[in-house]
Amino acid sequence: MIAKKIVIKIGSNVLTLATGTPNKERITDLVAQIYTLKKQGHQVILISSGAVAAGRSKIDLPNTLDPISKRQVLASLGQIELMNLYNQCFETHQKKCSQVLITKESFGTREHYLNMVNCIEALLKCDITPIINENDVVSVTELMFTDNDELSGLVATMVQADELLILSNVDGIFTDHPSKPTAKLIRQFYKEEINLEEAISAEKSEFGRGGMLTKVNTAIKISELGVHVSIGNGTTDNITHKLLHRETGTFFAAKHDKNKTAVKKWISNSETFSKGKVFVNSGAAAALFSKKANSLLPIGVEKIEGDFKKGDIIALLDLEGNEIGYGKASYSAEKALGYLQKHHQPALVHYNYLTIK
Repeated sequence: MIAKKIVIKIGSNVLTLATGTPNKERITDLVAQIYTLKKQGHQVILISSGAVAAGRSKIDLPNTLDPISKRQVLASLGQIELMNLYNQCFETHQKKCSQVLITKESFGTREHYLNMVNCIEALLKCDITPIINENDVVSVTELMFTDNDELSGLVATMVQADELLILSNVDGIFTDHPSKPTAKLIRQFYKEEINLEEAISAEKSEFGRGGMLTKVNTAIKISELGVHVSIGNGTTDNITHKLLHRETGTFFAAKHDKNKTAVKKWISNSETFSKGKVFVNSGAAAALFSKKANSLLPIGVEKIEGDFKKGDIIALLDLEGNEIGYGKASYSAEKALGYLQKHHQPALVHYNYLTIK
């Protein structure tokens, strides 16, 4: 197999025992699989859940703490436990791993985004496996990732990975609810052929935040941005090899769009980080949807909401409030209001920093 850049996301339900304690045997096995991949020439980036669960197994917290404080304490305590385990397992193979903690806000500006890319690429060049997790110690509810599935998708796109492997405690996506005897595993996913609401259980794991629906939505979105995605059972023997060789799990084939530059992929993944809304008229909407490389000019803008700054991500909507795309603002909302519906003004969003849904 050609050497690839592989992102592996491991969920809490794979890494923890029923008691909430880290599953040392499972972590040891998964690190051994990563070691094998690295020997084959692949670069591996790990997205690991389990810190909060590991912390929960170490302490009984007072009831006086609010939910956010409890999560912060558990994450702070559990992250040490989890990373110590990973470090021991990698040292067994004479390899090094590192901890990279990320917040959702880190993806919101191009500067922070590129800093993360540079850090991860430097670690890979040094043959160090980055182990990435959300920084739950400083994250608060409204600024948290939906779950680590969302984080894994953002990271896979950010580093321009070839493959994203999402490891859960189920075998993949089924044609019906997995509890039904008629349900069959879908080996390659085509979203037109399945009713997601009926086929996927909305139940979440005991220790994680995400369910199968978020995994599928992540897989669809990231595959459309050029990354192969596989969802499989992390408890299966040699699961990483089997997923990469399409022997098990559900596979989402990458769609390669030459017009999707690295910047455009960042913007495509930045919809939850937008700082403002720009409403465009029908003429501007038609121009943006056309096959020509059109930028968004102030003459086509009807209304602006939000106090965005130069470089912020902004959402583009039609006059009925439907989102049509996202872009990087060339200047502030204040300046944009002065240019509103005027001819011969600089583009609010240049085509190179624009994505249409």
